[in-house]
Amino acid sequence: MKICYIANAMSIHTQRWVNHFAQSGHEAHLISARFPPAYGGYDGSIRMHHLTLLPPNTWKVSPPLSRLLWPLQIRRLLTEIGPDVLDAHFVATTGYLAIASGFRPCILTAWGSDLLLAPKLSIVHRFLVKWALKRADCVVCWSSVLEEEALKLGAVPGRTEVAFIGVDTDKFVPNREESSLRQELNVGDSSPLVISTRNLGPVYGMETLVKAVPLILDKVPETKFIVAGEGPLRENLETLAISLNVMNSIRFVGHVPYEKIPEHLASADVYVSTSLSDGTSASLLEAMSCGLAPVVTDIAANQPWVKDGEGGFLFPVGDHEMLAARTISLLEDDRLRNDFGRMSRQIVIDRASHEKQMSFVASIYERLSSARL
Repeated sequence: MKICYIANAMSIHTQRWVNHFAQSGHEAHLISARFPPAYGGYDGSIRMHHLTLLPPNTWKVSPPLSRLLWPLQIRRLLTEIGPDVLDAHFVATTGYLAIASGFRPCILTAWGSDLLLAPKLSIVHRFLVKWALKRADCVVCWSSVLEEEALKLGAVPGRTEVAFIGVDTDKFVPNREESSLRQELNVGDSSPLVISTRNLGPVYGMETLVKAVPLILDKVPETKFIVAGEGPLRENLETLAISLNVMNSIRFVGHVPYEKIPEHLASADVYVSTSLSDGTSASLLEAMSCGLAPVVTDIAANQPWVKDGEGGFLFPVGDHEMLAARTISLLEDDRLRNDFGRMSRQIVIDRASHEKQMSFVASIYERLSSARL
């Protein structure tokens, strides 16, 4: 099958999704405005197509004009490629481009904030998202929460599916004994280790974790914290950590390459997510696959994966005291923490493996492509 994607090539989620289908024997094409240097991380068989970016000082043209030209460029590319199916990822930025191309069958794949947050940013964002959803042949949603939101925004009933990228359970495994990361980060082998792998943007609510650190240290003083993520709030979070006198206990390690995430997770004891909003969180499922006990916000996206007191803990968004209490209970109870970790990994194996999810997506592609003939 010949599959064409419109997506952000800089995202690891795009990379994993497109690589899977290329490595499964399909002819994969990727349309994007930006690509990593030398297409690093992508399978060599993928055909790359660059959208034109007009610099601000070229003929006095501002960057937004590029987006006005892209529908025409994409239409031309699709005519040349002649794919069996078109899949546009992250509806808020690619949905209107895919629909405006006129190509069918057209799938829109919603990740999370493209439906949960973007339509609230402006009337224009909301109009474009709703316009695209109503015209898609299928909307693939990364959670049931997103599916409900897609239908509210105008997706056609019967034309939505729930599927997500899933976790490679052969890579994300509990293998702490093989890791030297604790030594590299100057974290003792016996020190309890809490990790977050979310980015440092507003939607992830990371100040809640930093505020919880002093309370956790008061009860379990040897605890160390890994903040594996980058974003615009990093400086603010570091300043907050300094003001709370806990900077020595936190390792702000910045962006961690995807291939090193399993080692970081497997080195830790407890996973924390303070996110305000989510689709299906790949970060959470990766941590669960590594056998970590999760402590995550009580939001709709997390509830199908973590039931409070059964395999993990939930806490109200922004409640750093509850986050601290839940984390302390796990750090002080080895048996509970290990039981939660085993349960978490089994949940991922049963319900969220990458292969199972991608097989389901492949069946969607086959069904829509066949209907086109």
